[in-house]
Amino acid sequence: MAADPRAKAATLNLRRRLLSSSCRLFFPEDPVKIIRSKGQYLYDEQGREFLDCINNVAHVGHCHPIVVQAAHEQNLVLNTNSRYLHDNIVDYAQRLSETLPKELSVFYFLNSGSEANDLALRLARQYTGHQDVLVLDHAYHGHLSSLIDISPYKFRDLDGQKEWVHVVCTPISTQVSFHPQTWTTWQCLSLQAPLPDTYRGLYREDHPNPAEAYANEVKNVINIAQEKGRKIAAFFAESLPSVAGQIIPPAGYFSQVAEHIRRAGGLFVADEIQVGFGRVGKHFWAFQLEGESFVPDIVTMEKSIGNGHPVACVATTQAVSRAFEATGVEYFNTFGGNPVSCAVGLAVLDVLETEQLQAHATNVGNFLMEHLSQQKAKHPIIGDVRGTGLFIGVDLIKDETLRTPATEEAEYLVSRLKENYILLSTDGPGRNVLKFKPPLCFSLDNAQHVVAKLDDILTDMEEKVRSCKTLRIQPNSAKHPSGKWDLMFVLHLHQEIHDKMFSRFRG
Repeated sequence: MAADPRAKAATLNLRRRLLSSSCRLFFPEDPVKIIRSKGQYLYDEQGREFLDCINNVAHVGHCHPIVVQAAHEQNLVLNTNSRYLHDNIVDYAQRLSETLPKELSVFYFLNSGSEANDLALRLARQYTGHQDVLVLDHAYHGHLSSLIDISPYKFRDLDGQKEWVHVVCTPISTQVSFHPQTWTTWQCLSLQAPLPDTYRGLYREDHPNPAEAYANEVKNVINIAQEKGRKIAAFFAESLPSVAGQIIPPAGYFSQVAEHIRRAGGLFVADEIQVGFGRVGKHFWAFQLEGESFVPDIVTMEKSIGNGHPVACVATTQAVSRAFEATGVEYFNTFGGNPVSCAVGLAVLDVLETEQLQAHATNVGNFLMEHLSQQKAKHPIIGDVRGTGLFIGVDLIKDETLRTPATEEAEYLVSRLKENYILLSTDGPGRNVLKFKPPLCFSLDNAQHVVAKLDDILTDMEEKVRSCKTLRIQPNSAKHPSGKWDLMFVLHLHQEIHDKMFSRFRG
């Protein structure tokens, strides 16, 4: 295909005229026009090479030749819907089953993660006969109306929380959390329990058993819901919450939550859309970090499953599937599981195996975590480094005591990295967590290069704005005698730090 002859400015003007402004770009003040890619690299219209640290869709690498070839060869022969017999769909289901616990033996194929989570919701409701759903605070599970309703990340800015949705979120009385623009406090609209975040959550790294403590908060949510006559259909959670800030729940948390949910008659849905297929390194699926005995009732997958091709899947048990079949209503997804999509999915599995990318994710991830932790010791703005495999978060803070999200600083840092041809982004309710979710071909040299640039930029920031080092807060200075944070002090402090630091960025 010939190179795109259109100038970047012309493309941007057309986009602004023809696409909704709600379809946002990375780096809106200076968007990057990408015209080709290979492996872990993206190339703009001028041929400049950018290192991609965030594209968890191109799981085995952009335009991987084996995946491209598989799609091309199948396209030359046949692509049609799954109402005809074809080997690809059954071969793919069999290969997927070999990666999962034996209980998860029935597969539904779809085109997107949103479709997968919507089907999981239908399956859970049909099996249990219940309506209500529990989700974690700041969760995002898809863009369909049914999923916006169970995604606090979205519904707080829209119609609000439905009566049948119970958010597992942090109570305002015990911890302050911050909106990235207004720094106002979030307040859950219904039942409340905290996100399992041991860095800035209700139960932190010094708690003797944070997994049990956080799971008991979910139990409390269930109890309150049942007292109101509500019945729980499902608990939805990303196996590693990503939009919430690259969170690593304490070991044992999900197992205990599953016990509480099942005792209440509900199902446990593991959303693996961003974290499955070997990204965590140690295991093929992120839910397996809980141990071999933990088995979700439903698993949803997309993104990495097709390396950029639109294919998704739901895996569940025979019992859940039979309850769904008992309605007598056919489930049909026109092109879910088509021969080309399944050929692509099979090729992705082949590449993961032959290139040993799961072990590679472990090795490179450990290396990156180690070197980022060294930067944490050097730069006070880095409050926490957490992750597993090539799912890593770097939590930037304004101070050590309150762990206030360094939102503006994170934005500035990401912009500076882009100037150095490194593409990184932020997540978390404070938009202050640097997220690393690169293609699994991301190398040791790539990791070393990113850390070196990060070090250079942070050093330069500290020299120019004298960040965290001179703005550290004395222990307990922001607490009442009761031990709770003084909200007025926190808001005043934020304004002071914001004025000192962000004004200098602008200057």
